[in-house]
Amino acid sequence: MHEQTSTPAADGTPPQGPTLFDWEFATDPYPAYAWLREHSPVHRTKLPSGVEAWLVTRYADARQALADQRLSKNPAHHAEPAHAKGKTGIPGERKAELMTHLLNIDPPDHTRLRRLVSKAFTPRRVAEFTPRVQEITDQLIDRIVEKAGDAERGEADLIHEFAFPLPIYAICEMLGVPREDQDDFRDWAGMMIRHGGGPRGGVARSVKQIRTYLGELIHRKRDDLGNDLISDLIRASDHGDHLTEAEATAMAFILLFAGFETTVNLIGNGLHALFVNPDQRARLQDSLAAGERSLLETGVEELLRYDGPVELATWRFATEPLTLGGQEIAVGDPVLVVLAAADRDPARFADPDTLDLSRSDNQHLGYGHGIHYCLGAPLARLEGQTALASLLTRLPDLELAVPPTDLRWRGGLIMRGLRTLPVRFTP
Repeated sequence: MHEQTSTPAADGTPPQGPTLFDWEFATDPYPAYAWLREHSPVHRTKLPSGVEAWLVTRYADARQALADQRLSKNPAHHAEPAHAKGKTGIPGERKAELMTHLLNIDPPDHTRLRRLVSKAFTPRRVAEFTPRVQEITDQLIDRIVEKAGDAERGEADLIHEFAFPLPIYAICEMLGVPREDQDDFRDWAGMMIRHGGGPRGGVARSVKQIRTYLGELIHRKRDDLGNDLISDLIRASDHGDHLTEAEATAMAFILLFAGFETTVNLIGNGLHALFVNPDQRARLQDSLAAGERSLLETGVEELLRYDGPVELATWRFATEPLTLGGQEIAVGDPVLVVLAAADRDPARFADPDTLDLSRSDNQHLGYGHGIHYCLGAPLARLEGQTALASLLTRLPDLELAVPPTDLRWRGGLIMRGLRTLPVRFTP
């Protein structure tokens, strides 16, 4: 992070704030967030897109904002035309037909759509999916080991060879995408992550391909329903809940997108945190070797708090004037809740910058709060626990292949994760 002044100048002017959203910030945003929590906890700033928004950084304010229904998820409430048209910077939201989904609608439509998909992510449904997640995980590790061959030390990129394919294959199967088509989804999703909104237009092409495929799949499944989420959406529609085909396509798209990139970052960020905190990693490996899972379960929650996959919650827009953290928020103002900052608030968490896998009082905001709490949290937890336990058990001497300072981070407005995670191990 760029250096800042933390005390007022001699003339009484406020201290200079941190530089946000540049390369240095993406590498380690936490010092900047600590400064904001102390000096400007609800902070108005200009985003890289040029749009001005409020950043909410303290835990108490964040919980209030996440549950405050005066803050709408619908971008039509934003005062600026670009946002009213859905150009919020969230991948996949640049097509109007994909706009009607859980991340940017309010009750009563949100209540109706959430009810339709909630049964796909019940603890029972996720528990039934556990053996398949383990199978996918084992297959991916098998490929990594087989690639090493007879080498004394194997090498792999755990983002592209493990953390990325695991959740994409899992969410595809939950949606009901045939296995023969899942590699296409992996390619399209990979382009969305690699190229973002860059000049190659990777996001636009991938969104179009996924949207077209999902629309065709929904149409085909009407005549061949199965035990999958898309079939459940169709059944709900057919039983009078008025889910249109466009809504079903948008819902499937956002579940696909939200269901994989968050877990990619959970696994990648979590492994990175364990690599740079070897004492905590050793505790976890000893626990797993003894057949205990309690530290794994609390550990994944701590990794979500310590360096979670979602840095900022998705956009909210004030529908009436309100006060938040002592700041007056005007109608139409965008509000971004900084989950990463709130989850390291010393007013809520003891020693917040310390990784403690046994932390018990851990009501983190990594999956949000309120009516928009992440539906896929049980599946993401399953995937995170399975991935970490399997890797650390099967490849116990796994280590970074480069110094931690050489790693590069994908800095986006919403998500934060590693571009690559090169490792070495004994096959």
